[in-house]
Amino acid sequence: MDVKSGKQSSILPDLMHPNVHSHTAPPPPGDPSLRSIGRLFPYLWEFRGRVLLALTLLVGAKLASVAVPLVLKEIIDALDQPRAELVLPLALILGYGLLRFASTTFSDLRDVIFAKVTQRAVRRINMAVLQHLHALSLRFHLERQTGGITRDIERGARAVSSLVGFLLFRIAPTILEILLVAGIMFAKLDWVFGVITLITLAAYIGFTVTITEWRTQFVRRANTLDSEAYGRAIDSLLNYETVKYFGNEKYEAERYDSSLVEWERMALKSQRSLGMLNAAQALVIAVGITLMVLRAADGVVHGTLTLGDLVMVNAFLLQMFQPLNFLGVMYRQIKESITDVERMFALLKRPREVADADNARALEVSVGTVKFTHVCFAYNPDRPILNDVDFTIPAGKTVAVVGSSGAGKSTLARLLFRFYDVGAGSIDIDGQDIRQVTQDSLRAAIGVVPQDTVLFNDTIYYNIAYGRPGASREEVIEAARAAHILGFIESLPKGWDTVVGERGLKLSGGEKQRVAIARTLLKNPVILILDEATSALDTRTEKAIQAELQEIARDRTTLIIAHRLSTVDEADEILVMEGGRIVERGRHPELLLKNGVYAHMWALQQQAEEEAV
Repeated sequence: MDVKSGKQSSILPDLMHPNVHSHTAPPPPGDPSLRSIGRLFPYLWEFRGRVLLALTLLVGAKLASVAVPLVLKEIIDALDQPRAELVLPLALILGYGLLRFASTTFSDLRDVIFAKVTQRAVRRINMAVLQHLHALSLRFHLERQTGGITRDIERGARAVSSLVGFLLFRIAPTILEILLVAGIMFAKLDWVFGVITLITLAAYIGFTVTITEWRTQFVRRANTLDSEAYGRAIDSLLNYETVKYFGNEKYEAERYDSSLVEWERMALKSQRSLGMLNAAQALVIAVGITLMVLRAADGVVHGTLTLGDLVMVNAFLLQMFQPLNFLGVMYRQIKESITDVERMFALLKRPREVADADNARALEVSVGTVKFTHVCFAYNPDRPILNDVDFTIPAGKTVAVVGSSGAGKSTLARLLFRFYDVGAGSIDIDGQDIRQVTQDSLRAAIGVVPQDTVLFNDTIYYNIAYGRPGASREEVIEAARAAHILGFIESLPKGWDTVVGERGLKLSGGEKQRVAIARTLLKNPVILILDEATSALDTRTEKAIQAELQEIARDRTTLIIAHRLSTVDEADEILVMEGGRIVERGRHPELLLKNGVYAHMWALQQQAEEEAV
């Protein structure tokens, strides 16, 4: 049997390929920077034609917008004539109307054309984050807080759209318009108008940047607390039953509120500093406009400027400073968006602890022999878990691993499935080191029935079909029949369409295990891992499911991780582990005759069962 899977190709930026062997967490996002904006360009440049066309329309809209006051000046000057010479400037009025129309229409067309660019960028970044999170090691997912990560992704995706929109279609056009207006005033009026325009702009931007930089600390802290509070809320809801068992609803609400109290304090500081920013901006604009109008009015009185010039200056001021009124808000939102994007990209920068080698090839499974050769492993350097573990599971045979809690049994399954890489030694399948094959092909060859089966909050059909999403309905039904759960499914009012609830909570432990068995059968793996698959069940249910597990293990290379020895007495070989080492090995009768660790464990369990009876 060949299980082949090519490497996952990617057109994503290099940030998807960090140092894959580092175990350390990345540094905190730090201060938002222009690097965050730069990371967006590879996603936007996919539609470079649309981007360039949108920018062309943007420039056209601003040129038309700046031309409107110029035409208005000519209209006013044409009408400001003695009555006998008065002629209706029809061409100028029509031109004025066309320029107004062009300015609005070009802006609308720009938004329509660029919409696909923004939405595709958001889609691809979301995909990149999800794919990378799935590619991260089990270590990361054991430490993560689901709610906080969900919040970071949600805000980051929303921030991408805001960031692009504000930078390209708000800030850039405003700066372009101000420069055009300043140039026109230098050329058509005198240098004083241009200087006042530029000084007002510089003062406005200076106040805005300084105050916004100061208040960004409150915004960032508020966002962090928001993610923390959201994470606590989600965590308490996921553990709803545990909260109820201990009557800790009030405790959970207080934990949630403790984050919200600090968030409220930061949000108030942010709002107060915004009021200070708005007041400073209003003062700068008022001073600039007053000086400009005063200068223009003086020119009209002394005859150096026409009435049309005064109207033009006023129109330019209204047109130019109106978007500036929102510059502070835009700058703040850009800073917030950069912070949110930075947090989302921080997820992408997290190193992959386990990654395909550069020359990794698809695993070729011929018979399915598994070999552990002098394997050593530690989750943390100061706490070794496995030490010189060496054994072979021949093709089609069953090897069981038993031992006390913490002996390293489940770690063997995690290493074989390559949730982690070995610290020393190697694991081979049919002579191929699993570190030299693609993870997709390795995991396609292995089926796992875990102790704690977690189901999706979807239908029973979906959960069984998840074992092989492309399987036909007949194959799904046959897998359910083989797992002895078909009768149960058909007895339900909604049958296959029954929703199992969050994590499968609507099903009993035995029913969930049978679903797990059915979807593993549907996957039809060559190698099977049974990781304490019945230890959470009652004795009667365990015996019923144990027979089904033995059936699906037949003719498959099987590794059984077991707590109850009665479930492995038929194994071809039993490994007894203590302190990360194999201390005994052999078949059940042989181990009993040795009268060692296994025999002692067997006697204790038999005594416990007799006392229970």
